[in-house]
This record gives sequence, structure tokens and C-alpha cells, in this order.
Amino acid sequence: MFTGIIQAVGHVSHLVESKGGDARVTVEAGGLDMADVQLGDSIACNGVCLTVVDKTAHGFSVDVSGETFSCTIGFAPGEFLNLEKAMRLSDRLGGHLVSGHVDGVGEVIHFAPVAGTGEADMSWRLDIRAPGHLGRYLAPKGSIAVNGVSLTVNQVNETEFSINLIPHTLAETMLKHLQPGQRVNLEADMLARYADRLLAYMNTNDKD
Repeated sequence: MFTGIIQAVGHVSHLVESKGGDARVTVEAGGLDMADVQLGDSIACNGVCLTVVDKTAHGFSVDVSGETFSCTIGFAPGEFLNLEKAMRLSDRLGGHLVSGHVDGVGEVIHFAPVAGTGEADMSWRLDIRAPGHLGRYLAPKGSIAVNGVSLTVNQVNETEFSINLIPHTLAETMLKHLQPGQRVNLEADMLARYADRLLAYMNTNDKD
């Protein structure tokens, strides 16, 4: 389990493919403290929960299945990664509960500074088009994880939604590198998923 509060930005240094579409991915961990990371620990990489199978003082390796590649933006060599170690039960929940299980891949349709903001305090507007099945989980002032970052939805128009990124978020995550047309990992708020499932179950039972 994660909070969506990014601890460091790293990058993919190596990718070695194996049979069946699987691969071993080696990550240069940037400023992530590796001192307490153990083999078998979980680290979210752009919002994807992955298991550490090897580590050094400055990075780690994970095995990524073909299934994970098929439902995420993947892990191309050189790609920037938002990194977050799994939370402890005693940790402060600064973002929202993030499982590290990507629900779908969205597309950036707009990313630009908000008009009227100065250079020192510039915020940016990020507009994303989500896949159709995620539209029902989007709500103004609701939460969503974009490449593992816990963010607040400002506006929703069917499957398109807008987010405001403050300078701190831009400085501390890889979101500053996004471009229109780029794909992003999306994870819906798990509370929204459970509420949707509960309503579907209740509606089904009402018809029996």
C-alpha cells in the first residue's frame, strides 16, 4: 500500500527481456534512500507496485511480467520514474490510499502553465483523457493517482479531467516532463471502486 506522495525521481537504467514478454528492469533510484530496502520489499514505480529482487546502494531491480507491460505505460530505458516505498502502518497518510494496481492508461491532452501565475509560484493545468471504463470513478475534488502521484481532480467532462499541479509537485515528481499525447498510468480512488461495486451489487439484488 502507498500514499501517492513521491519520495524520489529515478530512471530506468537497463531492461533485459526474457521469454513470454517478461523483463528484468533495473532502476537508478535517484534520491531514494536504499538503506532500509530489503529484497522482497515493494516499491511503486510510476504507480506500479513492483517487488525488489536485487539492490545496490543506488538502485534496485524488479521483474516485470508481460501482463504488467500490457496494462501500463511500461518501462523504457531512460524513462523517468516516480518512486515510493511501501508505507508503514505508522506512516502519515499525506495523499490517499494507493494500491499500486493500475486501472488503466490515460493520455495527456493539455499541459501548460495557468494564466496569470508568476514564474516563482507558477502552477500548471494538466488535462487527461481516461479510458472509458474509468469515467464513472472521476469526481470533482475526488482523488486519482497519475503515475503514482496522489492528485485532486478539479473538473470532469465525461472521461476527461483536469488537475492543478502546484510548483512543489512539479519539482518533486516526473510529471514536469509530461507532454501532450504522452500516456500515463491511472489508478482510481479505491473508495470509489468499492462504492461502485456496492451499488452494482445492491441494484442486482433489488431485481431478484
